[in-house]
Amino acid sequence: MACKWITQETFDAVVQENISEFDLNPEEALNEAIQQFESQGVDLTNIIKVVKIQSEENEDATGHTILQTLESLRKNVESSSVSSVSELLIQFGDQCKQGMAHRYLAGQKSAYSVVLKAWQLLEADREGLLNALYAMSSLTDGQPDLIEGVGLKLLVCVMQNYSSDAEVTLLAIRLTRHVCLKHEQNRQDLVKEGVLRHLTGAISNHGADPDVVREACSALKIMTFDDDIRVPFGHAHDHAKMIVLENAGLKLLIEAAKDFADNTGVLSELCATISRLCVRNEFCQDVVDLGGLNFMVALLADCIDNQELVKQVLSALRAIAGNDDVKDAIVNSGGTYLIVLAMTRHICNAQVCDQGCAALSMLALRKPENCKVIMEGGGALAALQAMKVHPKDSGVQKQACMVIRNLVSRTQDFSQPILEMGAESLILQARSTHKDCDDVAKAALRDLGCKIELRELWTGQKGSLAH
Repeated sequence: MACKWITQETFDAVVQENISEFDLNPEEALNEAIQQFESQGVDLTNIIKVVKIQSEENEDATGHTILQTLESLRKNVESSSVSSVSELLIQFGDQCKQGMAHRYLAGQKSAYSVVLKAWQLLEADREGLLNALYAMSSLTDGQPDLIEGVGLKLLVCVMQNYSSDAEVTLLAIRLTRHVCLKHEQNRQDLVKEGVLRHLTGAISNHGADPDVVREACSALKIMTFDDDIRVPFGHAHDHAKMIVLENAGLKLLIEAAKDFADNTGVLSELCATISRLCVRNEFCQDVVDLGGLNFMVALLADCIDNQELVKQVLSALRAIAGNDDVKDAIVNSGGTYLIVLAMTRHICNAQVCDQGCAALSMLALRKPENCKVIMEGGGALAALQAMKVHPKDSGVQKQACMVIRNLVSRTQDFSQPILEMGAESLILQARSTHKDCDDVAKAALRDLGCKIELRELWTGQKGSLAH
């Protein structure tokens, strides 16, 4: 795996050297430079792999196109040329979208401060503001560290001042999403500024706009992530509680879902967000009380052929099944049959199998009556079939082992039928192939009554050492 890094300037210099010193044409010089650095283990992910523009007449015209645009933008911001700044922001945003390498280079050359000044210059001009939000959103995609306090406060102000404007709201939420993904501090700072109220408010104000609803759901979902490896403990759980308790998030999302019966993309995002919010026992029950369970079961039945939507509905069912009363409600509503049907229909999709097994595992946990329904409905067979089809997917293997374990832990009568389906060899294979399956596979084998080879990790003695 590549672990060395170089600057864009170093890469460009080598390309130019290949042209001037070795008389290679530009394409040959570029390919030679790429091969040279990759053979040395250099990561070129953030390098623009094109030949830099050279201009003998005009030094300012020398460089990569995005830097030329950035320089023009800087000059026009300094001279307060509003119309030119607005046009250049669109051009800059488009160039940022060409790839991470372009955004990275621009970020290294102080693009954030330039775009921020342009944003402040155009704040009162709606069209200019739209272009500024577009440029900032494009720049910060994958680079959430670029934004700081002033930009975050400005973002929340825009969401407040333009709450009735769907187009501005959409771009502001997209920027929120970009600066919060994998950045815990930005999330916490924006929450303190009241962003959750504006995100849920966007769904209320623009409930008929699928783009706004989808973007707002995605941003709310990101607020519940714990994905910043630099932070030992995030506020994901607290943010989920705030969305539900202070902003009526679950009710809002379930009501919104009913308005998009024919839009599977929006429904997928709504279900995914609901699953992230069910962090407490009472929240799971709230979903049922608000009609969310009946809606999701009907959705699963009606859209059984849509893999992405099926995966998200299964994820949501798994989440709300954390409540024991809700487990029974899912089973009584026919949810078990539909989960097994979804797994069977999409047996080649590892993610559907993973979520399906996880949902069945939750329904079976501590519920012998539910285990009976799952067995009769072919749940054990579906889980084992998923193990056969996806032997290299540790998630599927682990969740399928959990299903088997939960089915037999309190109902030993199911052990023999499951063993006759070939469970033992599949679980042994999962245990030997995937280290993270070892504990759950061992538990499943034990509860099935199989002989388990126990590995003693440490006896307390090594050489002359004794505990």
